Order: sequence, then C-alpha cells, then structure tokens
Amino acid sequence: MFSLLIYRVLILLLLPLLLLALLLRSLSNPQYRQRINERLGFFPKPCVGGGIVVHAASVGEVIALTPFVEQLLANYPHQAITITTFTPTGSEQVKKTFGNRVQHGFLPLDVFPCTQLFLSRLQPKLVIFMETELWPNLIAQCANKKIKLLLINGRLSQNSMKSYQKIKALMTPSLNRFNKILCQSHDNYDNFIKLGAKSNYCQISGNLKFDLSVNQTTADKVIQLQKLLPDDRTIWLVASTHEGDEALALNAFKEIKTMFPQLLLVLVPRHPERFKQVASLCLSHHFTLAKRSEEIPVIGQDIWVLDTLGELMAAYSLANIVTMGGSFNHVGGHNPLEPALYKKAIIVGHNMSNFTEIMQQMQQNSAIMQLSTPASGNDNEQSQALASAVITLLKNQQQVDLLGERAQQVVMANQGASTRTLAEVKALIDG
Repeated sequence: MFSLLIYRVLILLLLPLLLLALLLRSLSNPQYRQRINERLGFFPKPCVGGGIVVHAASVGEVIALTPFVEQLLANYPHQAITITTFTPTGSEQVKKTFGNRVQHGFLPLDVFPCTQLFLSRLQPKLVIFMETELWPNLIAQCANKKIKLLLINGRLSQNSMKSYQKIKALMTPSLNRFNKILCQSHDNYDNFIKLGAKSNYCQISGNLKFDLSVNQTTADKVIQLQKLLPDDRTIWLVASTHEGDEALALNAFKEIKTMFPQLLLVLVPRHPERFKQVASLCLSHHFTLAKRSEEIPVIGQDIWVLDTLGELMAAYSLANIVTMGGSFNHVGGHNPLEPALYKKAIIVGHNMSNFTEIMQQMQQNSAIMQLSTPASGNDNEQSQALASAVITLLKNQQQVDLLGERAQQVVMANQGASTRTLAEVKALIDG
C-alpha cells in the first residue's frame, strides 16, 4: 500500500535528487537555480497571512485562472491573495498580469519540512489547486490544520487515470481531503469518482479556460507588436512549439512559400531556453528572420521569432491562421481557445489529448481543422499534411472567416465557470 507515510519518507529521501534535478534544469534555464529558498518553503517576506492561496503550475494555468483571480481580488479586497507557480515562466506571467496586487512565490517541494514552513508563513484560510495538481503531503497538512481545500477546473484524463490508479491508496485519501472538487466536464467527474472521490463533494462547474477576455494590458501589447509587423502580409502563427514542431513547420513553410511567397511565419517557442536554438534552426533552413527581442521591424524577412514572454495572446490577434504546437507529438497540444477568442482559423495536429473536451466542442461545431494521425509516424508526412491544410485556407478566405466565427462562438457559449467557482469560494470562506 502506497500510503502517505511511505510517500513522505520517500520524498524526503529524494530531496537531494529533486534539488539536483532543479540544478540540472537550470543549465538551460538559469532561473531554475534562483529562488531555491522558495522551493524549500521560505515564502518571500514581507507577506500577509490569513488569506487565499491559489496554485497555478505554469503559464497556461496562470492565463486560465486570470478571470477567476480578478473576481477574487474584486470580492475580497481586504484578503491577501497569493498565487504560487512551479515554473519560472509561470512566475513571470503572474508578475506581468497582477503586479503587486497579489503575493507571489514558488510552491515548495512536497516535502514535509518545506510544506510545513510554507503554511506556517502564510497561514491561509483556503488553498486552491487546479486541474490535476495533487500534492499529497501539502494537502494532508492543510486538512490537519483545518485549512479549507478546493480543487477547481478538475481534470483527470485517461492517461492520468492509469498513473493514479497505481497509487490509488495515496490519491484517494488526498481527493477526499478536499472540501469540494469542481470538475470541467462529465467525463472528468466520472474519473474522479472512479479514483475514489466522494460524489457528494464533486460537481461539474465547467472549464475556466473558456472564460477568456482581452484586458487592457493585452490590448496595449497588440499595439506594440503591430508596429513591428507589416500590414500587407498574411501571417501564419505557430504557437507554443516544442522540439520537433519547428522542423515540421519549417518544412511545410518551404512548400507553402512556393505558392504564397509573401506569407510571414511567426514561431513562438513554448520554453524560453529554446529561443536561441529555434532561431538557429530557422537560419539553418536558409530563411531570413527577425526577433521580437531585438525590436526589429519585419520588412522582407521570412520568419519572425517571438522570443519574449507574455505576448502570445496579443500576437494571436495579428495572425490570419494559427497552428497549435505540441499537437504533432506526445505533448498533447496547447489551448486553442485563446486564438479562438480572436476569431482565428486554427489548425492542430493529431494529438490534442490535453484538451479532449474542448476539442469535442470545437469539432461538433466545425470550428477547428485537425490533421489525421500519420499512418507511418513519418515527420515528412506530417509536414506535407500541415502545408496542405495551410494552403487550403490561404486559398479560401471564406473558410478562414467561417472557422474563426465558429471558434469564437464556442468560447462565448461556454463561459461562466469563473463565476460558479467564485460561488464555491464564498461558500467555503463565508459559510
């Protein structure tokens, strides 16, 4: 039986290896060796205790939580709202979005002394986790200290279920320490119940990722980016790319340019430590490029590399066609709702397993173009399919407009999860 006690001992023994892993990660991204004290539970001082802690692992979660956090700030102006992340990019997103309106630090490693110190500094009334962020030790300590626990936007994919079933003896008690579990959809609700969560503590609240809006910060960024981009060229944006995605896009781009030589390709790598690598890859394919970080206006260059953080949402508004990275391999895709909000025609690869319910909604409404699974797994086959899809849209503006309209309609029809989630927070805090 993989009990909490065994987990605590194992994680404590592995602490040196966990720290070593962070240091190794820092070889490509130095930010991972900074603020190590926060990983050990030393939340930065000065800090105000007794409020609400919201955990958002990385950039995507921070963006998805933004409308909800804005409602928290409006409804609890005298409570300390703390947002924790686990990645440096998530941390940067918090700072850019909320500034000093929230307290911010890294979530500590799930090791007993670290989590104990973290909780003793903040002494929260409520701790909110998101999706599949389940930290057994921290959750158990919150429950023991009578700190309210809320899991929001709950998501348990089939892949996660397979992993969690192996340690069900650990996960089931963790789930049942939550005062409430709010699930994205019926499928996720069913999976939480199968994993042992009590049905009377679970409910379906919808997906927070639909609750997108364009704030003033994003609108200002659109203006900044617009000054660097030509207004007489069609733009194909490939977003949140991972290793292998750029090569696929570049090979497709070569074919597309034979028919549409003025097309501008915008590449947006998911991780900042790959910015230089992606730029070098573009040059090795004999393309000319400009980099956002250099503030160079795009004139005749083939490619624009968006090598900055926090500007992807704004960049979507300037694109004509968007392709989501991470959907051509094992990653499972990235959120297509952000370009959908801007009425963009979206192309995704065969693997969007991270967004199953969203994809179902969009496909049911003919609001997205998804490529078939390659028969051979051959990258050349995928790049040809991608080139064909982009060319099809470039030849048919009516189809581009229709896809964009339908995509935005899906977003607008599914909003409201933030309001429902806030109602549960009020029930726990005020009840």
